[in-house]
Amino acid sequence: MASKPRLINTKEAPPPRPFYNQAVIANGFVFCSGQLPKDSTGKIVKGTIQDRVYQCIRNLEAVLESAGSSLEEMVEANVFLSDMEDFEKMNEVYLEWFGDIKPVRISVAVKSIPEYTDVEMKCVALL
Repeated sequence: MASKPRLINTKEAPPPRPFYNQAVIANGFVFCSGQLPKDSTGKIVKGTIQDRVYQCIRNLEAVLESAGSSLEEMVEANVFLSDMEDFEKMNEVYLEWFGDIKPVRISVAVKSIPEYTDVEMKCVALL
């Protein structure tokens, strides 16, 4: 029997806009919305693409932990880049966060990302 979805929103990650939540828990999974590379003030992180990838993953980590999960429980990751020239730089940071069992992943280039940044990440994790 399917469980009723539960909403997750934490102050440890940038607040979501009114039309979505940071995550939804359903049937033993945590479905995280896309995380932009925003710091605790809601501003896009300056610096390199690596700095912004780090912030996206840190935001996902905060949301997952708030839901009672973790990056170690992540089973799927989706990475959106505004420029595939950043693919290897993104992977440099991404690989620092995951051990032998890495989540399945898709990385795609998109025309634009909200707030005109260059990366956004979302994921699904086990509860």
